[in-house]
Amino acid sequence: MMNISVFQHESILRLGCFLSILFLIYIGEKYWSRRQLRFNKHKRWATNLSMALLGSVFVRLLLPISATGIAYLSHQYGVGLFNFLHLNQAVSVILGIALLDVAIYAQHVIFHAVPWLWKFHRVHHADPDFDVSTGIRFHPIEILLSMLIKFAVIVLLGIPAIAVLIFEILLNATAMFNHSNIRLPCTVDKWVRWFIITPDMHRVHHSTDYSEMNRNFGFNLSCWDRLFGTYIDQPKLGHERMEIGLSHQQPEQTISLTHMLLMPFNKKK
Repeated sequence: MMNISVFQHESILRLGCFLSILFLIYIGEKYWSRRQLRFNKHKRWATNLSMALLGSVFVRLLLPISATGIAYLSHQYGVGLFNFLHLNQAVSVILGIALLDVAIYAQHVIFHAVPWLWKFHRVHHADPDFDVSTGIRFHPIEILLSMLIKFAVIVLLGIPAIAVLIFEILLNATAMFNHSNIRLPCTVDKWVRWFIITPDMHRVHHSTDYSEMNRNFGFNLSCWDRLFGTYIDQPKLGHERMEIGLSHQQPEQTISLTHMLLMPFNKKK
């Protein structure tokens, strides 16, 4: 069972991890960049960080409880498959993290496949460059929908609160890492991507080429793309020449906060 003091200080813990990882990746991008960024970094970062902040506030206002809180309540009331089976704590934590990860993978596939969900998710893909700030650029409504899906998975399975907390920190960290503009040595990338999503692996997913955009859906573990046949190794044009973003969007619009917030409600696909 999760220590109540950890639960009470969850926000501080997660914020501390977020800022630390963001800073480390920012330094990594500065000294070991993979691609030359094409657009004004200050404007992009202002938009992407503002989007993340708005999303966080929006969800907090509508959902006064976190995913960890839902897991804690599920345990208290004995709700969910894991509570029914009385699994060993270590087994339930490891299994819970893995099942949350495959759920996020499935959710990502669905957000690409269902037109009205894609309208919100395309805000993330509209970023004309690809760096750590892209990893936190999501429309507030997508963040809300994602949280509700996560709540449902947690309650149905009865995933322990400590597993949810670990997963939330890992997901946040790996999302920033695999969206980063950091150059990994080819040998390192080759081996690391057998376990987790690397920046080169996920960058392909942000290609303007739809045959590449609909691949490499994972955020954390790379096994799901391999298992479900959505893995692709490299972009056709190579990482330096590939186009990032959405082909029908004007880059100047995609770094406008107002345009991004209204984007799901316009008629373009």
